[in-house]
Amino acid sequence: MSELLTFAMGEFVAEFPSDRLYVKNHMWALTRDGGVYRFGFSAYAVRLLQDIYFIDFDCVPGAKLGHRQEFGNIESKKAESGMYAPIVGEVICINDRLLEDPSIINVDKYGEGWLLEMRGEVDDLLQPVDYLKHLESAWDVAQRTIKGQANTDD
Repeated sequence: MSELLTFAMGEFVAEFPSDRLYVKNHMWALTRDGGVYRFGFSAYAVRLLQDIYFIDFDCVPGAKLGHRQEFGNIESKKAESGMYAPIVGEVICINDRLLEDPSIINVDKYGEGWLLEMRGEVDDLLQPVDYLKHLESAWDVAQRTIKGQANTDD
């Protein structure tokens, strides 16, 4: 197992494996063979969502996704939200298991709870330490959002 980096979210500590890259929209990216990347939600995203119970994909393998293009929806105890492309590129496959049991994300976010695999432009992927710096800069806004006090976009 790779080294785990941590980020304190109040009383909760989110862990981030150092063997993958990260995306500012709170996804992780694990390099696969043939220039393919597997993406899933980071511990930060899963903690903010809490208890994921529904997921739906609006894309199929072979689909081309643009910058921040919506590719599906997710519902949880805390929120209902669109899911947005972590990179510009082609969808190679989606994790069909999540359609039947999206709670896999809650218990195995860095393993069987992955979302989709893509091939494409990966210039904006962050090293783990850079992702933690991003979280530090966004944490104040996230806390206001959680408390319903957000009035600006970040």
